[in-house]
Amino acid sequence: MPKSSKNAVTVTKTVAYDIADQLRTPEERAAYLDAWLTEAPDDVAGIARALGDIARAKGMAQVAKEAGLSRESLYKALSENGNPSFATILKVTKALGVRLHAGMA
Repeated sequence: MPKSSKNAVTVTKTVAYDIADQLRTPEERAAYLDAWLTEAPDDVAGIARALGDIARAKGMAQVAKEAGLSRESLYKALSENGNPSFATILKVTKALGVRLHAGMA
């Protein structure tokens, strides 16, 4: 039995969004990290998550191998509650092919 338009129900289907799916090129990955460093330079957890997003886009296993870390420790270090050492950050950025830049604030 068809419903009248007065009683029509709109169903919205949602899908999970993963920023890593949008970071397809090295330039996009670098721009994403640069945006975090520029817009939220004091958000340590956010910057670590951004590195994690980029690592997932490139392939977490590959990044872990190139950084000399286990995949599990890399996930943990770059998670929301992770607290990676600066040495880990440097290894990860090198494996990702991105550089941190210094400039005047």
